[in-house]
Amino acid sequence: MDSSKKLLFPDQFFSATRRNILSRFGLGIAASLVILTLLSLTNSSFNVPFVSPLLQGLRNSNLSIPSSVSPQFNSSRSSSSSNQVDDKKPEVVVPVPSFESEQTRDTGSKITSLSGEGEVSSFESGPKSGETVINSTLSEDGKVSVRNDENTLEANATVSVGNSSSLVSDLGGRFVPANSSKEENGPVEADRSRGSYEDCDIYDGNWVRADDETMPYYPPGSCPYIDRDFNCHANKRPDDGYVKWKWQPNGCDIPRLNETDFLEKLRGKKLVFVGDSINRNMWESLVCILRHSLKDKKRVYEISGRREFKKRGFYAFRFEDYNCTVDFVGSPFFVRESSFRGVNGTTLETLRLDMMDKTTSMYRDADILIFNTGHWWTHDKTKLGENYYQEGNVVYPRLKVLEAYKRALTTWAKWVDKNIDRNQTHVVFRGYSETHFRGGPWNSGGQCHNETEPIYNTHYLKKYPSKMRALDYILRDKMKTPVIYMNISRLTDFRKDGHPSIYRTVYKTEKEKREAVSHQDCSHWCLPGVPDTWNQLLYVSLLKAGLASKW
Repeated sequence: MDSSKKLLFPDQFFSATRRNILSRFGLGIAASLVILTLLSLTNSSFNVPFVSPLLQGLRNSNLSIPSSVSPQFNSSRSSSSSNQVDDKKPEVVVPVPSFESEQTRDTGSKITSLSGEGEVSSFESGPKSGETVINSTLSEDGKVSVRNDENTLEANATVSVGNSSSLVSDLGGRFVPANSSKEENGPVEADRSRGSYEDCDIYDGNWVRADDETMPYYPPGSCPYIDRDFNCHANKRPDDGYVKWKWQPNGCDIPRLNETDFLEKLRGKKLVFVGDSINRNMWESLVCILRHSLKDKKRVYEISGRREFKKRGFYAFRFEDYNCTVDFVGSPFFVRESSFRGVNGTTLETLRLDMMDKTTSMYRDADILIFNTGHWWTHDKTKLGENYYQEGNVVYPRLKVLEAYKRALTTWAKWVDKNIDRNQTHVVFRGYSETHFRGGPWNSGGQCHNETEPIYNTHYLKKYPSKMRALDYILRDKMKTPVIYMNISRLTDFRKDGHPSIYRTVYKTEKEKREAVSHQDCSHWCLPGVPDTWNQLLYVSLLKAGLASKW
């Protein structure tokens, strides 16, 4: 062992270590106090409570502090009166804290548009800042880049969102709510300012009251082609508030359905709704909307002369002045309903999951196809799935309804890819329309007849339907043909007030009316009503699709 090295026993070692640490710690505290003191003298927005007496004493003296020791920090979002931005990024000598909301309340900054995740654009500076910031981007590493007319700097920024809340960012941090700690960092979901519907999720929003001049698209009682079951006005529903709501997306404003423009785009073309009675609901709505805009309504007629459309089949409304038709094909499953003879001679009904319904010849040449399927998959026979679902010569003793639904959609997707000319035809799939039965299902006492307003608390909305998750997978991974997905599940879930309930017919006696309470319709919709909004969103969706040459 080298005798020149001095050995330290444990007690000596820790004593020396403590002296070293305490010495360095004391120097660190002293240095920190000096820096904080100098910073506070040069930047009034930086306050540290425990040095306040010392700061006040220094401010009362005539001590001169060299500007070279102050932090080189400049930001168009600071509360300083100066708005000049240096040619290079700031050199931050000490950490700069987030501005509190009360310190930036007078900046007046607000978002005028928000596009893309984490990207904020088109700021509008307040009157006290005197400078217009062109854009600000939150990068993946959390830094905020503020750009003005001349250059870029990374600095603190406070953003007022929705005129009610504000977001604060510090250097290298994320957006966090004003007055919250950095540990609560987000990203925080901001209320997006109004943008273009072309870049907006038009199915994410809320229902708002509409004035009498804008809703409904056609007055109650004005359209003779509404099935009796949907005609709540004719069936003496006493309230009419259900026709005075309009859909407001969170990120944009959407145009009203322009009936004349829609008809011009349909000139010489064929639009077909394919699906169940909920799609018939939407079909009748569109016929009534477009018809109401025409002066000579006699030039709109169903080609077979029928006025009742409940029986499954093919119906076509011709708009003579535009040489176009708006049709409905009843096909609640898309796939073929079939039957076979059992071993004991009985006939058993099946659903052929591997074969399309025979109605395809009625719509394969359409220019616009609006599909839906979902509600018949909730019936007892389809839910139970015992000896009902068939593929080839195999009838499954038991098959889960969701798996059967996926297989049927796969058959539909293959048919569309093989038979639909994507250069000619827009394919649309309208999502699942929510029901509002209370106290039981549709066939055993479910009720909704006392509902006169939408749901306001989103806590009571249902989860995204599993059938629509299956559809998402089919559209994304199993199809080549582009499909416009009308995701209406959430927007319909709000509208517990919009169903015919007991107002499906006119009751001749009070006894009939009382008995109707136990047999209500809380799945279809009154017309005028919610399906009118679906058609507005169909119109906007088709505009968003671009493809102007086809229109």
